Amino acid sequence: MAQAAALFMPDAPLRLMGGRARAERPDAGRIVFPHPGTSDFDTVALGTQGTLWSYTIQRFPPKAPPYAGPAAFKPWALGYVDLPGEVIVQARLVGMAFDAIRIGMPLQLTRVALDDSADDPLWLPAFAPAEALVAERAA
Repeated sequence: MAQAAALFMPDAPLRLMGGRARAERPDAGRIVFPHPGTSDFDTVALGTQGTLWSYTIQRFPPKAPPYAGPAAFKPWALGYVDLPGEVIVQARLVGMAFDAIRIGMPLQLTRVALDDSADDPLWLPAFAPAEALVAERAA
């Protein structure tokens, strides 16, 4: 399974990989996402639940390159999700109609394929309504 580099924790349940600034940095303790990949940040597994802070609807394809998604573009929701006490992350919003999206709604980490028609899709972080994922896992 391909996934966007350094976004997810390796060999673990689905978690985002953040970075915590080390003591020698002026911003010591600050958590960032994605992990910058430098030695002055320790790796931290970020929380899986958060609250929608803001969002927008991407209604046109981004410029290519770097966009490498499917040729048949479909709009998607892009949210900023507040992971309490950690950081606000940007990710796609899935599992809900655009008109059902509400600022402040509880969300749960999941993932989405960049191109669901690909044989080995590239997985990106996404968030879905928390209650939808609980119901899906119980079924």
